[in-house]
Amino acid sequence: MDLINTSTARSTQYGCDEPLLNRVLTPYKPHCRYLKAATVTRQGEPRDGGRVSARGEFTIPESCYIDDTGHFNAVEFNLCFNQLVYYLLAKSVKERAMWPFDAWTLDEYWARQLPDILIVDFRSTFRRAMRGRGFWGEIDVVGVDEREADGGSIVLVSTLCRYGDGDVPTCHGGVRLAVRTTRTEAA
Repeated sequence: MDLINTSTARSTQYGCDEPLLNRVLTPYKPHCRYLKAATVTRQGEPRDGGRVSARGEFTIPESCYIDDTGHFNAVEFNLCFNQLVYYLLAKSVKERAMWPFDAWTLDEYWARQLPDILIVDFRSTFRRAMRGRGFWGEIDVVGVDEREADGGSIVLVSTLCRYGDGDVPTCHGGVRLAVRTTRTEAA
């Protein structure tokens, strides 16, 4: 465990776990691995009003899909969110930091990372243009709820996120994930 700071009994910060980060980014093409470092902070349990958060440092040397637009855009917002939330969830599994992921093993997480973590609602708002070459991003898990679904149960994870290249975020959004917690034969 790479614990770097415990300020109160309810707040724990985990430093960047480079081997874990490298494993999280394995599914991405090398030129699309924008997340360079990340920390995770736990302040209570999200299903009980607490918060688990991640802060990442990103670099996008060039767009992976289009000529240079000159600014950070919605596609890059989504890719950066995916990379940071995958890290946040993997770290939550490893450190037993958040229900229900505290009951998973890392092997279970790796098997589920791509097929069982689905974006079901995505919003992004841009206040001003941001270059995107070097910037920070943050995700807060603000709610976790379990529901029954066809073929098993799912966990709905509600997040708020923001990105910036200075002290103030230049864009923000909200993303809701559905995470299948019951493996089906078809999955």
